[in-house]
Amino acid sequence: MSLPEKLAAFRANFEAGGPPWNAPAFIHEPMHRATDELIASGAADRALRAGDRAPAFTLHDANGRAWSSQELLARGPLVLTFYRGVWCPYCNLDLQALQEALPGLQALGAQLVAVSPQTPSNSRKSARDNKLAFPILSDTGNAVAAAFGLRFELPGYLQDLYRDVFRNDLVVVNGEPSWTLPMPARYVIARDGTIVYAEVNPDYTQRPDPSELLPVLERLRATAGA
Repeated sequence: MSLPEKLAAFRANFEAGGPPWNAPAFIHEPMHRATDELIASGAADRALRAGDRAPAFTLHDANGRAWSSQELLARGPLVLTFYRGVWCPYCNLDLQALQEALPGLQALGAQLVAVSPQTPSNSRKSARDNKLAFPILSDTGNAVAAAFGLRFELPGYLQDLYRDVFRNDLVVVNGEPSWTLPMPARYVIARDGTIVYAEVNPDYTQRPDPSELLPVLERLRATAGA
């Protein structure tokens, strides 16, 4: 089953109130409204896209190790994915799919890292719960996400829902008070820093299958060998 199919199946069960979430019906209208508003804002159209230069960054993993984009690109093309946090089941399915795709990405010379605004301890939980073998980096305050054009602030009514109904206080989870998140995004960055693939979706329930990355990396390898 492809990642989009898994996400669609999860959403159908979640919105039907199925286990293990048993979500109450009243939560869906504000969640849909927030997504619709983000789509209507055109924020995704302002994010970096293929052909743009990727901003340089240095972020830390849960063990305190610094990872720089310069270091990563020295090894090969970079697959960079932004996700919301370990509390997001759609993000966890996305990370699991990327883990399954990791051997194929590495065979084509790529480095894979994931970035979220959550604290290092929550990044560690992401890696542990999803059995990940690639770095999870903490982007405090979504500073790097903002450089890519991905950062947005949750509307007040959604902040209330997250905090009071889901018991998911992003001030605690992310260790800072901004109530911002990145739009989920996936980039492939060539070794010269040029973005050659960009997928940004303001609807967090939709993510592309990692298999889309393979022809992009194959073309980069062919170009490098020419």
